[in-house]
Amino acid sequence: MISADAIRGYIDLMILSLLRRTPSYAYEIAQQISDVTGDEYAIKQTTLYSAVKRLESSALVTSYPGTSKSGKPRTYYQITAQGLEYLTAKALEWRHTKAVVDRFTEGIDS
Repeated sequence: MISADAIRGYIDLMILSLLRRTPSYAYEIAQQISDVTGDEYAIKQTTLYSAVKRLESSALVTSYPGTSKSGKPRTYYQITAQGLEYLTAKALEWRHTKAVVDRFTEGIDS
């Protein structure tokens, strides 16, 4: 299981990456994160809602009312053009960060 501290700075990148594919509502985003990580990371609902609200206030996502497949009313989130630019920049930052950290962890057996 991945600790929340280790992934905290990359929650926005994860959410924006999922929204790049299709608009989604919060519970569905949480499920997608669990699916993609193979249940190695489960986002807390409070963390997720804080993140989407922060992304929305930064104009990186917008929200609109909709209905889920089960017929329940939901608030859907979709990425904006500004959000796509931010996602591209954050993905590049992640690759550089990972490359630097990898230099320190190479050769360490798990």
